[in-house]
Amino acid sequence: MNNQIKTKIAPNLLASTLKEQYESFETRNLGVPREVLEELKTAINAPPVLVITGLRRVGKSTLLAQIANRYLKDNYYFVNFEDERLLNFQVSDFDLLHETLISLFGEKKAFLFDEIQNVPGWERFVRRLHDQGYKFIVTGSNASLLSQELGTRLTGRSIRVELFPFSFQEYLNFKNIKTPNLNVLTTKQRGNLRKLANEYLSYGGIPDALKYPELEVHKTLYDDILYRDIATRYKLDNVRGLKELSFYLLSNTANLVSFNKLKDLLKLGSVNTVINYIDYLENSWLFFMVNKYTYSIKKQQIAAKKIYSIDTGLTQSVGFSFSENKGKLMENAVFLQLRRKHSDVYYYKTTQDYEVDFYLPKEGSLIQVAQHFDTAETRDRELRALVKAANEQQKASHFIVVTESEKNEFEQGKIKIQTVPLYEWLLKT
Repeated sequence: MNNQIKTKIAPNLLASTLKEQYESFETRNLGVPREVLEELKTAINAPPVLVITGLRRVGKSTLLAQIANRYLKDNYYFVNFEDERLLNFQVSDFDLLHETLISLFGEKKAFLFDEIQNVPGWERFVRRLHDQGYKFIVTGSNASLLSQELGTRLTGRSIRVELFPFSFQEYLNFKNIKTPNLNVLTTKQRGNLRKLANEYLSYGGIPDALKYPELEVHKTLYDDILYRDIATRYKLDNVRGLKELSFYLLSNTANLVSFNKLKDLLKLGSVNTVINYIDYLENSWLFFMVNKYTYSIKKQQIAAKKIYSIDTGLTQSVGFSFSENKGKLMENAVFLQLRRKHSDVYYYKTTQDYEVDFYLPKEGSLIQVAQHFDTAETRDRELRALVKAANEQQKASHFIVVTESEKNEFEQGKIKIQTVPLYEWLLKT
């Protein structure tokens, strides 16, 4: 017989915690309205559980407050499971939680659960009450855990939405800068937008880092993810190896990486260790690995990957670069904007080994990123790669080079290639 007594949360502590959380949530600064907010209207009014995932401190709690303010009025409960007072909360405590919420606030039909992955087995309670007609909107910072939990008991009952750091448009909104008419720009407006795009590359889009530039928000966030979300959660012995791998990736964003080479370079023992560590980093939203486009899944798996960071400001603050790397930051920003809109983003290699930075097969788009486009050598290199790729992928119909400032159009045979300044591309895409 197991005599182990599980720690139960004290009812009085639970009640006071929930009351304080709700009062704080109701008076929370709503900040910049997120672009995804309007798109969520249908999902909020539909029965499935709405799951919002994304990096720590990317604004998920603020988005919940925006959702509550715009769509739910006063008909919701709010619980933040990141609160240290709920550290011992277990799935068996959910009935007490529900009872306490009713006693404090009356009966309501929607639950807003923040950082729900901190409660193992949470999906059991959610499914039970969801089947009774309650609405759930939950957030979490671990993509893998949420996917596993949603896949076991909430299959077909959930909609997943990804929240990214601020887009360039949201960055401008944060700075209270009105976007001019991009079709009729003055020289001054073009110069200002170019300057703002460069600032965006440097500072990134993590809300707290922009609000409190004097604090080391990026460094604290980065350490929290490595130590709390990965090393502790997965009980890793080789934390140093994880740190070295993560730092290497952050310092080499927009570059090709090979698992075998990473294993040898960082002396991580085995390729499986590298794969596992990168999985942990991806699931915590620090990085994205982009596959080479090929019809063969096996070839995709063995080909080198391109690595991108969740935020260019984080890259600048924590990573290391020997030289000016604006071109790589531009490419990273382009990737993030593409990834906000599309799940299938690849890089492309022609049969002659020319590389195109991004290929979206469903949209038929081939996209290059080139900081400078003012020399014949650069133009020939970037255009040649696009033309070769276009000849191999007959369904491709959109050909773009994103530059720092040049706007132009080139014809290569039957192919029309547009060059677009980064600021314009980010605002129009």
